[in-house]
Amino acid sequence: MKKVAAFFHNKDVLNRILFTLAIFLVFRIGSAITVPGVTVSQNIWDDTTSSFSLLNMMGGGALQNFSILALGVSPYITSQIIIQLLSMDVLPSLANMSKEGESGRKKLDVVTRVLSVALAAVQAYGIIVALKNSNGITLNDDSPWGYTKIIVFMVAGALILTWLGDQITDKGIGNGISVLIFEGIIASLPSQIANAFTSYLGDKIETGDASLILEGAVQITVYLLAMIAIVVFVTFIERSQRRLPVSHSNTSQSNELSSQQASFLPIKVNASSVMPVIFASSIMVAPSIIISLFSNGNPAPWALKIEEVFNYQAMTVMTDKVSFPWGTIIYAVLIIAFSYFYAQLEINPERIAENFQQSGTYITGIKPGVETERYISKVLNRITFIGSMALTVIALIPVILSLTGAVPSSLSLGGTGLIIVVGVALEINNQINGILAGQGFAESEM
Repeated sequence: MKKVAAFFHNKDVLNRILFTLAIFLVFRIGSAITVPGVTVSQNIWDDTTSSFSLLNMMGGGALQNFSILALGVSPYITSQIIIQLLSMDVLPSLANMSKEGESGRKKLDVVTRVLSVALAAVQAYGIIVALKNSNGITLNDDSPWGYTKIIVFMVAGALILTWLGDQITDKGIGNGISVLIFEGIIASLPSQIANAFTSYLGDKIETGDASLILEGAVQITVYLLAMIAIVVFVTFIERSQRRLPVSHSNTSQSNELSSQQASFLPIKVNASSVMPVIFASSIMVAPSIIISLFSNGNPAPWALKIEEVFNYQAMTVMTDKVSFPWGTIIYAVLIIAFSYFYAQLEINPERIAENFQQSGTYITGIKPGVETERYISKVLNRITFIGSMALTVIALIPVILSLTGAVPSSLSLGGTGLIIVVGVALEINNQINGILAGQGFAESEM
C-alpha cells in the first residue's frame, strides 16, 4: 500500500503511468478503426490455431478488426532481428556501427526503421492476400490502386505504433515496444478466459446435468490454476540470478562499506527476458505471410507443406497415418537459439572484462582480462541453458496440451501470452522501483 501511495506522491512516476495509459487508449481506439475500403468477416477467427492468431492476440484484436494498426509492431521486431544478426560481423558496415557506442546505436536504429517500412509493406500485402483468399475480408476495390491505398494505411499504422512505443520509452513506463505487445495481450485475455468458460461450462450448464456441471467446474478450475502456475513460474525464473563474487583492487578504507554492498556481479538466469518468445513467434508467422504473398491464392503443395510445418499449434501430417509436431519443435529451437543470442547482447562478456580491467575490479579467484571473459561466458552459457529450457517449457506446455486434446485450442496461446505479460510487468515494476529508489523512496518501504 505504501508503494501505491508513493505513486500519487511522486509526480514523475504518476505522470509516466498516466502517459502510458493514454497511449493505451490511443492504441485501443486505433485497433477498432477498420482500414477504409475493407469489409471484415469474423468467421476465420473461430480457428485459434490459425497462423495469424498470434499476431491478432499480440495486437489486441487489431488484425481481427483489420484496423489501421493491424500490423502491430511486428515489422519493427522482424527488422530488429535482421539488423542485429547482420551486425554480428556479417556486414562490416553494420558491425562497425554497433561498436561506435551511442552514435552507432542511433545509426542502427535508423537503418532498422527504414527496413521496417519495407517489411511492413511486404507483410501488409501478404496479410491482405491471405485474408482475402480465406474470405476473412472483402475489398471494395480490387485494382492495384485499391491494394496500394490499403497497404499505405497499414504501413502508416505500423509506423505510428512504433512511434507511440518510442514515446512510452521516453516519457512512460517500460520498453515501449514490449509494453504495446503487453497491452495487446492483456486486451485479449478476457475473451480467452470467456472462451474457456464457454468451452468447459457453457453446454454442460444447458444440459442441467449436475455431474457434467461439476466436471466442467473442475476443468475450468484446473485451467485457471494452470494460468496462475505459469505466472508464478515465470516470475520465479525472471527473478532468479547467479551472483559472481567481485573484488576491488583499489578499494580504500573510506569506501569499503559501499564496495561490500556491491561485491557481486548478478547474471539473470533469463537474461533475455521475453524477447526470445517474441522473436520466435514473429519468425513462425513469417512463412505463412511469404507464401500468401507469392501464391496468389493458389499455393503449391510444397508451399502448403511448409506452412503446415511452421504451424506450431497443430500436428504436421507426414503420411496418411502419422503426424509429428515439427512446428512445435522448430518453435522450441528458435526460443532456445534467441535466448542465447539475446543473452550475449544483454551481457557482453568481452565488454564486462574490459570494464573490470580498467576499473581495477576482478572476479574473485579469476585473473583479469581473457580469463575473466572466458569465465563469464562459461557461466552465462550454463545459466542461459537453464533459462532457455524454462522459457521453452512454459511456452510449449499449453501448446502440447492443446495438441493432445487435454485442453481446448483457446489455451494454446496462453503460455506465450503469459510469458510476455509477466516478463513485461516485472520490467515495469523494476523501472518504477528504480525511479522511486532514486528519489529517496527506499525498497524496504515498498
